[in-house]
Amino acid sequence: MRLRHKPWARPELEECPFNIENPIQYRGKWNGQFLEQKPLRIELGCGKGGFMAQICRREPEYNYLAVDIKSEVLVLAKRAIEAAYEGQSVTNVLLMAQNIEQIDQMLSPEDKIDRIYINFCNPWPKMKHKKRRLTHPRQLIKYREFLKKGGEIWFKTDDGPLFEESIEYFQSCGFEIKTITRSLHHSGITGSYATEHERMFSEQGIPIKFLIAVKGELSVGEGSEKLEAL
Repeated sequence: MRLRHKPWARPELEECPFNIENPIQYRGKWNGQFLEQKPLRIELGCGKGGFMAQICRREPEYNYLAVDIKSEVLVLAKRAIEAAYEGQSVTNVLLMAQNIEQIDQMLSPEDKIDRIYINFCNPWPKMKHKKRRLTHPRQLIKYREFLKKGGEIWFKTDDGPLFEESIEYFQSCGFEIKTITRSLHHSGITGSYATEHERMFSEQGIPIKFLIAVKGELSVGEGSEKLEAL
């Protein structure tokens, strides 16, 4: 659904102490932007912030980057996070607008991300658009650059074809599937926080698909070969 332009969104974000206006300038320096040094995690496509507002409060032993491309949704994420903190200072989350297809412009191996969250991303079902998927090998190869050895990608979706094809994407790019279910809410798997989309799809009776992919070894030339094939 296309969000309407909100003229107040950008000014409100500019006044937010945990919003980053130019994330590219901090490439390789993200760990130094937080009050305390903690393992660093990132949500790609944070949307309205329902997931991030939960995890940053319930798992404060980590620092978080929350990324989306639209000010209209980032401002809602900002409000959700502030509500979760109930007036306290937000110290372990940074919000930023960034085109995720160009995520390597704001993150480098020095940033040492230990976990990536991808929740209900656009499935881009048409063949000509599949390269825009956040789980496509073109993206996974970029994530490998800043994801620590043994780091994880937690991926959740309602879309069956996207999920099944993403399994192949992960495996082709040197990731091991550690955990997988095609019906999360009947799996007994814990540690995943429900998003707005998750609740909506669950109410419609649509099973939630979930996996955890672990960064493994990628043989020399394998990444480029997979990209050419896809």
